[in-house]
Amino acid sequence: MVRLTRRCTFILRPKAPYSFELTVRKPAGWNLFTPSEIYEGGALSTALHIDGRLVGLKLVSGGDTDSPRILATAVLEREPEPSLKRNLRRSLEDMLGTNEDLGGFYAMARRDSILRHTIDDLRGMHDTHPSDVFGSAILAVCLQMAPIKRSEAMMACIMARYGEEAEFEGERVRAWPLPGTISRLMPEELARVCRLGYRARRIVELANALLDGGFPTMEELARLPPEEAKEKLMELPGIGNYSADIVSPKAGFPIDVWSADVFGKLFYGKEPEDARAAVETIKAEGIRRWGKWSWMAFFYIAQDLENLSRKLGVQLRLQ
Repeated sequence: MVRLTRRCTFILRPKAPYSFELTVRKPAGWNLFTPSEIYEGGALSTALHIDGRLVGLKLVSGGDTDSPRILATAVLEREPEPSLKRNLRRSLEDMLGTNEDLGGFYAMARRDSILRHTIDDLRGMHDTHPSDVFGSAILAVCLQMAPIKRSEAMMACIMARYGEEAEFEGERVRAWPLPGTISRLMPEELARVCRLGYRARRIVELANALLDGGFPTMEELARLPPEEAKEKLMELPGIGNYSADIVSPKAGFPIDVWSADVFGKLFYGKEPEDARAAVETIKAEGIRRWGKWSWMAFFYIAQDLENLSRKLGVQLRLQ
């Protein structure tokens, strides 16, 4: 456990509409930065690594959807130098999507028979992205060929055994492990301890590939054209087409067997007979229908399945 005591604060002013609650704690249960973060009373306590430093972070809304304002308190082990403070603020704005303009997506969505419901339900929900590639890559590998509860169990074990625990502001939160921590493990040990199967070797190989810091950061990937960012991610061990869509800050349309069932019903009125065989067809249809907004469409629909099931009169499988 690392006790963090050096505080610095920022006031962030996102572009409206910006719903703090929907953005930092997604309706489908997706976390912001780490599975162990704590959301209580409209405040989020989380932990992440920025520039290799463990940071405890508390986020509190000071406004509303149409006049958004976020008070961010970052807590470190030692006093941050001015350059790190600047990087902290810039990174938070980027990761929280505070400068994202939803206007173009909403204009398209209002004309779409599916999406018009989601933007009513989730107005002001912004896309966010994690602080580092390694944590996102672990998530993507754990999602491969596994039910969601199994994936969650694998990630919880990795966090509990190898994540760095931060104590700050009366809370304890674990951040995703750094590549250096995992690279020292034998794949057989990781597989046995966290019941990862073949995924253990992929995660250790990922850690070694990212160890020297030569791979682009999330911010650098976000500045690349989407296809170039995806191609770069697919150079990493164990990261294929679907996983690259999960990891990329310029996400695509990540269709797997579960989402093929959901989008098959939305597009064609029925589940595909063979969901695995239908993945590429459904992915192509989503990209044809929503173009550059494909990821945002997927993101909004995935967070609104219960409401969509009711409004469209179709049972969309909830995971």
